[in-house]
Amino acid sequence: MNLLLSIIAVFAIALLAWAIAASATASSVLTMYVLYLVFIVFLGGFVYRIGKWAKSPVPFRIPTTCGQEKSLPWIKNNPLENPCCNASAIGRMAGEIFLFRSLFRNSDVKMIDGRPVYGSAKWLWFFGLMFHISFLIIVLRHLRFFTEPILPCISSLSALDGFFEIGVPALYISDAALLGGLTFLFMRRVVLPQVRYISLFTDYFSLLLIAGIAVTGLLMRHFYPVDLNAIKTLVAGWLTFKSAAPGEIGVVLSMHLSFVFILIAWLPFSKLMHLGGVFLSPTRNMINNNRSERHVNPWNAPVRVHTYEEYEDEFRDKMKASGLPVEKE
Repeated sequence: MNLLLSIIAVFAIALLAWAIAASATASSVLTMYVLYLVFIVFLGGFVYRIGKWAKSPVPFRIPTTCGQEKSLPWIKNNPLENPCCNASAIGRMAGEIFLFRSLFRNSDVKMIDGRPVYGSAKWLWFFGLMFHISFLIIVLRHLRFFTEPILPCISSLSALDGFFEIGVPALYISDAALLGGLTFLFMRRVVLPQVRYISLFTDYFSLLLIAGIAVTGLLMRHFYPVDLNAIKTLVAGWLTFKSAAPGEIGVVLSMHLSFVFILIAWLPFSKLMHLGGVFLSPTRNMINNNRSERHVNPWNAPVRVHTYEEYEDEFRDKMKASGLPVEKE
């Protein structure tokens, strides 16, 4: 049901974009004003989510560890898996963000003859990393529409991405990698019953929305080319707040912009917000010094406690009569 609803939602967005492309007025609204509303929603939602997470109380050290903690000098510790200082925590976060270190360590478990058997599960790490890197490269390549002249680093990145020069125009490696990663992540949720059971509408919708962006982008590049100078002029109008009505726009471009705008507005309120939330994860960004320092919860309300000394003073005679040892005679 969640998969069906997400397909219907994406199909409805495509039909709406089709209707927008058929109307000059609606096309002008889409290309001139919607972006600003989307940006406001994105920025407000992003700041709200980050602020909410930043204010969450974390009085204790709760990093997820799978290595030896630093203790005695003659015991070798694992600085990345069990960070003991800020430098180790930064190194661990860098591994999480750029290499998906935790996902690389992920393992698969199967019940064989009534007992669990653990094995490697590197395919999820590989395709997940491939998807994120290719998505980042595509976003960076699109910066050529926002600068004049095009930055040399962006030109070099585009040349490297189209190194194999397959077809005219050349097929970018990142485009194929993005579709491959999306296909794996989507089929994993559909085929595996355990993953399908916990998959929600938001999971399918996000994947299908990104797939819609990728497919319409490939269609515009290889089958239904658009005027790149007109696109760059449109983007320049966005940046200078002097957008001009572009007239009629193609159906594919209308779908592409609709998918992109909805994804940007949807991001702060979906699981895609791990883009910013990963930096605020206390299980990853905290050092583990529970043995070297005592952490007291500052939010604990003051309570009246009954110490052992008070307990012994109250029941000392009965404890002596029963033969129980006492600290004070």
